[in-house]
Amino acid sequence: MTTPTQILVIGGGQSAEHEVSLESAASVEAALRRRGYAVESITIGRDGRWQRGDAERDDTAPGGRVVDTLAAALPAIARADVVFPAVHGALGEDGTLAALCALAHTPIVGSGVRAGAIGMDKWATKLVAEAVGIRTAPGRLVHARALAAVAFDGDAVVKPVGGGSSHGVALVRDAIGLDAALRAAALHDDRILLEQPVVGREIDVAVLREADGSRWAAPPLEIHADGLFDTATKYDGSARFSVPAVVSETERAAVTEAALRMFDALDCAGVARVDFFLTDDGPVLNEINTMPGMTAASQVPRMFAAAGVPYDELLARLVDAAAVPVRDRRCAPATPTPGGAG
Repeated sequence: MTTPTQILVIGGGQSAEHEVSLESAASVEAALRRRGYAVESITIGRDGRWQRGDAERDDTAPGGRVVDTLAAALPAIARADVVFPAVHGALGEDGTLAALCALAHTPIVGSGVRAGAIGMDKWATKLVAEAVGIRTAPGRLVHARALAAVAFDGDAVVKPVGGGSSHGVALVRDAIGLDAALRAAALHDDRILLEQPVVGREIDVAVLREADGSRWAAPPLEIHADGLFDTATKYDGSARFSVPAVVSETERAAVTEAALRMFDALDCAGVARVDFFLTDDGPVLNEINTMPGMTAASQVPRMFAAAGVPYDELLARLVDAAAVPVRDRRCAPATPTPGGAG
């Protein structure tokens, strides 16, 4: 394997997670520079235009057709040994960037097209989870064009099928609230998921696939929030995290095994965060994130730090794993204990 030296970090994007993605990209870029990599960066604007560096932030970048700005960015993709996509949400995390890099034959950090697309689709994720024996909340799928026909039949969590960072997610307790929540969710996706609320502790598990093909789970994290862990709670500082989560060995084994099983079912690569509700009857899957927040303060780096893998090293491991052709990775067994990787 040739050691990668030239890395292209892509941030921004057209989803509601644009600002969060910029923070992830800036943090990743700084950390990789500290590790000695040569790093270029590209920002995808909210309008879809590709710009070198942070030009999109200061509004000094020239205009032009989206396709022209993409064409101008292709040489940077060609120069890169590895692309590190820090674009969360639609037209990024959903396999779109993975497909572009696959067509360009440029290695990319993280999951491929299939895992990204299924992981971003909460309904498809539920179907896969249930097929491999992982419990999910009972739910139903509705389309934005049929909102008027959706009747309130009890408390529900409403969420866009393809949304991220909890944008458009709401807990509803009456018909009026349901109508407002459906319309808010429809701003983010034309497919909407209604799920029965699950009573349980919110536990996240981060899984990493190493360069040798092995994958392992960091110690789980617990989210402490009053009520629904929605977008406001995620970013206003009111939520607290416990890392590692205070759980029994049996509970830890259950969420870890379920996270690894889901990671494998989607054929994930790089890193993924698998979110659960831990109930009296065991874990219930909430969702999987194939390109989670990646600042040093984000949940995934916190979990790996608790396993003895500092932030800069975590990013270097992701780059090294991406540089290995898929056909050359060994199918090594999981090592779910802290520090058990590499």
